[in-house]
Amino acid sequence: MKNNTKIQLGLNGPLVSKLGLGCMRMSSIWGGPTPDEAESIATIREALDRGINFLNTGDFYGAGHNEMLVGKSIKGRRDDAFISVKFGAIFHNGQWLGMDLRPIAIKNFINFSLTRLGIETIDLYQPSRMDNSVPVEDIIGTVADLVKEGKVRHIGVSEITAEQLRKANSIHPISALEIGYSLAERQIENELLPTAKELGIATVAFANTAEGLLTGDMKAPLPENDYRNHFSRFKGENLINNLEKVEVLKQLASNKGYTPTQIAIAWVKEQGEHIMPLVSMSRRSRLPENIAAMDIEFTQEEMTTLNTTFAIGAILGGTYLQR
Repeated sequence: MKNNTKIQLGLNGPLVSKLGLGCMRMSSIWGGPTPDEAESIATIREALDRGINFLNTGDFYGAGHNEMLVGKSIKGRRDDAFISVKFGAIFHNGQWLGMDLRPIAIKNFINFSLTRLGIETIDLYQPSRMDNSVPVEDIIGTVADLVKEGKVRHIGVSEITAEQLRKANSIHPISALEIGYSLAERQIENELLPTAKELGIATVAFANTAEGLLTGDMKAPLPENDYRNHFSRFKGENLINNLEKVEVLKQLASNKGYTPTQIAIAWVKEQGEHIMPLVSMSRRSRLPENIAAMDIEFTQEEMTTLNTTFAIGAILGGTYLQR
């Protein structure tokens, strides 16, 4: 990345790497196999060596496995890493059961996270989603108490509405909004992204390749055991339509000498200085490609082609990101 580009989290928040490392895929997802732990640790450490210091995890990734993995990776290098942790999602046997955002639960979650990570303070702590089961005031107010106690440095939020974001920020300054955002997932441009920008809140954008749709490797139909078959975006005529759009992305990538994945990441990066692409990796071999994506520049014609082809509504069907 050119000069190790940084992004500021919040109006007066810390500077962190413009490219974030998502650690979720280093643990078992939906009950699947756990990737090679030694390779995952090596990937985190090499990312730190290359100037990627924003590490994103969740206390429910692999039932705590992910936090322990991150903890091992940053041992002796605490000052090199900025740790972002999500909380609140409840899983059992690989199945999502719902959210627990009660203040008493949050006060319990934080201590387990600190122990697993082997640190005294979490840099960015955020509810993984707000489902209106607990008032926003109670959730953010509880995390604000953790800031006062020294257990948390900055507060973030994830997968919420513009109205919830305004309310959360009125209770305590919010440093970052974590949300799914890609060429295929642009609905947040209508209200949520402008609200975050107005409030000076950075956006940490995950799912840049839209569950693999934008990698250029997907074929229709998907294998029967593919988890994406649960989502209408990847079924029948929807998938056929969507893959036709991806052909435009593949051609543009080929013309520029990059992969579709790199173009997808670069497009997110180009949406503003306040937006960070959060890219999930579990192998060191992926680092050079994803880092190189941060240096890609587009002509106005190329950007118009992408924005027109992937206009809001062009990609048919929904995913778990739809609320």
